[in-house]
Amino acid sequence: MFFHVQRMINEIVSDEPDPAAANALQEGLGGQFGEMRTMMQYLFQAMNFRGPDGKPYRDLLQGIGTEEISHVELIGTTISRLLDGSPQYQGKPTDPLDKPGAGGATPLSIALDEGNIHHYLVGAQGALPVDAAGNPWSGSYVYNSGNLPLDLLYNLMLESTGRLQKCRIYEMTANATARSTIAYLIVRDQAHENAYAKALESLGVKWNTLLPIPKTDAASFPEVKRLLDLGLQSKQYTFDLTGQSEAGKIFQGMSPSNDGTTLDASEQAPEGVPSTIAPERREEFAPGLDPELLELIQATAEMEMADVDALFGPVPPRSS
Repeated sequence: MFFHVQRMINEIVSDEPDPAAANALQEGLGGQFGEMRTMMQYLFQAMNFRGPDGKPYRDLLQGIGTEEISHVELIGTTISRLLDGSPQYQGKPTDPLDKPGAGGATPLSIALDEGNIHHYLVGAQGALPVDAAGNPWSGSYVYNSGNLPLDLLYNLMLESTGRLQKCRIYEMTANATARSTIAYLIVRDQAHENAYAKALESLGVKWNTLLPIPKTDAASFPEVKRLLDLGLQSKQYTFDLTGQSEAGKIFQGMSPSNDGTTLDASEQAPEGVPSTIAPERREEFAPGLDPELLELIQATAEMEMADVDALFGPVPPRSS
């Protein structure tokens, strides 16, 4: 089973809208080496895992696959934030993205020459399950051979390629919203490279004559350096509510990144940051609710919370 905590796994920093950066990020979401691919690949490998004696490896795949679900949520929400700016956007008076909708102008004219027009035509200024060229995500991307060394080696290559692409996307934009998410994913990709590298080492595979790629100094990116200084590249979460994960039998010892850190699999999950819902976009008719429907939604929410309180007691607010 999976449980959803209504918190984002990492903070998305506020900045100006940037539809072009949003489209570049689509490669990191729905591309061949994007977060949707890693999520599905690791979960399918975990679901199809055979051999009870190999449980630590299954648990490692399951924990990373579960984290990838949160990465899909993070990068998809970031794309939505980067698109949310036309019209009624209250930004810099000189920002060209303020022009659509101003003074009676066509509200969504920005869609004609910025980024992916489908973000506005069919996505209501939101993320889509496509790559940066607009190609739909495909289940054929998923690699699950059933052979553990092959799957782990392929996963290490996948994380290396994903990190390479995110380093390129980072260099394409100075937008703080985009970079906050890209930097986090670069560091977590490194953590997952460490996990699969350690798993391969435990099987006697000498992976490190070529992989991981890129052999970059990610600390040259300031947002990445801050996360590396926190040791985030050397943590792996179990997302296991019952404490039965054995992934820590693999994710331990000195980091394969040779950065002097020790691998740590003791945490269930990161604390995360508060999750917020984006404002309505009237020009997209999203969500398209009139006052009567809003009253029904509020009444339904109050009834659901009353049922939760009756079963479990009042839910205390979580500190940020």
